[in-house]
Amino acid sequence: MGIAKTVQGSCWLLVFMLFFLFNLSDEFLEPSQSEAIVKIKQLLNFPQDLSSWSDNTDFCNSEPNTALTLMCYEDNITQLHISGYNWFPNLPQGFSTDTLFSNLALLPNLKVLSLVSLGLRGTLPKKIGFLSSLEIINISSNFFYGEIPGEISYLKSLQTLILDDNKFTGQVPEGVGLLHSLSVLSFKNNSFSGSLPNSLSNLQTLRILSISGNNFSGVVPNLHNLSNLQVLDLESNNLGPNFPNIPTKLVSLVLRKNKFSLGVPKELSSCYQLKKLDISSNELVGPFSPTILSLPSLSYLDISGNKLTGKLLKNVTCSQDLSFVNLSSNYLTGELPDCLHPSSGSKIVLFSGNCLSNKEQWQHPYSFCHNEALAVSIEPHKGKVKGGNGKAVLASSMVGGFVGVVAIVGLAFVVVRREYAKQKASKAPQTRLILEKVSPAHTLKLLNDARYISETRKLGLLGAPPYRTFVLDELREATNNFDISNLIGASSSGQIYKGRLTDGTVVAIKSIKMRKRHSVQSYTHQLGRISKIRYCHLVSTIGHCFECYQDDSSVSRICLVFEFVPNVTLRGVISGANSAQKFTWTQRMSAAIGIAKGIQFLHTGIVPGIFSNQLKITDVLLDQNFHVKISKYNLPLLIENKKMDTGPSSSGSKGNDGQRLKYEEKDDVYDFGVILLEIISGRTIDTKNDIDVSKDILIVSLTADEIARRNIIDPAVRKECSDSSLRTLMELCIKCLSDEPSQRPSVEDLIWNLQFAAQVQDPWNRDTYGNQESPGHV
Repeated sequence: MGIAKTVQGSCWLLVFMLFFLFNLSDEFLEPSQSEAIVKIKQLLNFPQDLSSWSDNTDFCNSEPNTALTLMCYEDNITQLHISGYNWFPNLPQGFSTDTLFSNLALLPNLKVLSLVSLGLRGTLPKKIGFLSSLEIINISSNFFYGEIPGEISYLKSLQTLILDDNKFTGQVPEGVGLLHSLSVLSFKNNSFSGSLPNSLSNLQTLRILSISGNNFSGVVPNLHNLSNLQVLDLESNNLGPNFPNIPTKLVSLVLRKNKFSLGVPKELSSCYQLKKLDISSNELVGPFSPTILSLPSLSYLDISGNKLTGKLLKNVTCSQDLSFVNLSSNYLTGELPDCLHPSSGSKIVLFSGNCLSNKEQWQHPYSFCHNEALAVSIEPHKGKVKGGNGKAVLASSMVGGFVGVVAIVGLAFVVVRREYAKQKASKAPQTRLILEKVSPAHTLKLLNDARYISETRKLGLLGAPPYRTFVLDELREATNNFDISNLIGASSSGQIYKGRLTDGTVVAIKSIKMRKRHSVQSYTHQLGRISKIRYCHLVSTIGHCFECYQDDSSVSRICLVFEFVPNVTLRGVISGANSAQKFTWTQRMSAAIGIAKGIQFLHTGIVPGIFSNQLKITDVLLDQNFHVKISKYNLPLLIENKKMDTGPSSSGSKGNDGQRLKYEEKDDVYDFGVILLEIISGRTIDTKNDIDVSKDILIVSLTADEIARRNIIDPAVRKECSDSSLRTLMELCIKCLSDEPSQRPSVEDLIWNLQFAAQVQDPWNRDTYGNQESPGHV
């Protein structure tokens, strides 16, 4: 009996050991996948900190970094994100995209592939068709050229395809229309040509179609039946002449700078969810329907630079959300509606170059627009002016008569209109895109996959653990029961403690006492928004925890858990006393770009965006790699808690609230300008007087010579910056600090100008320091 028990126990021990060994061996990738990753590392000439990789590296459990994030499921690589934002790829001689994709094909379960800003040069290989499991592809900001291979149609599971900012040419293959799961299709800023494939009409799941900045021509395929389409951006192509046949659920329609020359269809007035409409700089004719102004969701309207006719009336109704309207350079008559009059609020309304009775902006005489209205209303076959409802139809046979009238008008109008358009174009604000509300799960996937996958770090995958709900005991243990020795900050909204989780992760825990008793469900929406605040240039959220009252289970306290960043501020390395740590000029530009991208994510990274964040340079922290992270911003939960405490706004007017919120985006731009002022000058900027004096010095220096400019900037970087780079930052800083919010640049303009400043600095570094590493190298 004892022997039997011993044998039985030994058998169980053997089974356990075999099970353990089996699972132990399963922790590692198959050799073919490990070899593929090592080969890809060699092909892309990865940074030195990854030089220790080998076939034996446990990739699935390795720490992600700024260059690479790799994710596995059941010991297979499912996501591969490689970004060149924080390192400068120097591809080896003989690099081949064909070899790269041959190795990628050895990852049979790959679902997400992101190769962004790596300097990849070559054609997109046909071997991409072997990656049949792919759901998301983002190869933006590279130098891919040539045509898209037809083998792209083999990727039947593909949901997102982003090829922005490359050099692709030729036509888009019809096979794209066979990707029936496609939700996002973005080909911005390439050199595609020819007509768009008619097969686009088959993409019933498509939500975003963005092809701006190409050479597409011809008629746009019929998109009317694409009931899920929300964003259609065709800007800067040669499409036309027919106005696109669009679905009614569009949220954003941008047709700017094309060759659309027929009328605007009346169906456009039925797009009740439309927030942005830009049909400017075309040759559209016929009547402009004032009912468009009253579309309930419309916030941005630009019809400038067309040949639209019609009479406006004072009593026309406008959308309450309308904040920017540009009617300039058309043939409109009548009076500017009262709802658009500048005195009606903070709306930006441009209407010059018409024949309106309002003289606040330059107008043509009435006869000018009357003649043009006749020209676009005559039917050549009948030779009559249409009556009745005044609708105009311009058939192709009218072109000769129309051109004759335009010739009589004279070249002067064309010159004046173009010059005025140039002056106003720089002043027109950018609008934020807010997508139509759909199911939370689908919206989250759409935002993560489409709008922000072009910057891999925005997915919150680099270093930050997944967002989760914590148990209160976990946080008590992490902070020694919220002991005062772990208190690292306090404000009116709550206390901040440093804590260490059981896995060793150091976190910052913000404890917020709720001022009104509400159930857990009352905070679900705000916490859902907070869970999406995960970005490389923000101190990102990791999770939350509820503490409830015992009597009614209402929430008494909410703890928000953030990643912990050592409390070294940007001010400390810009204007701090410790000169040994002072940032170089290149590091300062890199920091400025990071802050601007952080602001951009706050505005557009979650829906609705987070604005008026009262940003300060002391709230910008540096991690161990000297990357900037914004530590304080308008957390939705704190805003909600304040509303619960104070009740409704004292203004008592929804309209006043709307006016107050118009320039929230530009508030953050102003605050960025103050930070930029300190970055340039190297002096602490704390008061309004500091801002005004330093701004005046910058304005004067721009009219002086290069020596004078260098004398007013931080002496620590005086010899490191090129004059072009310095001037760009000075000009940008002055615009940010404009007293008129509408004159401040958009956040997108901030990023573009900062990146331009970095680009013009780079050749200067090479000329000055040759092959040696410049002082500004980060």
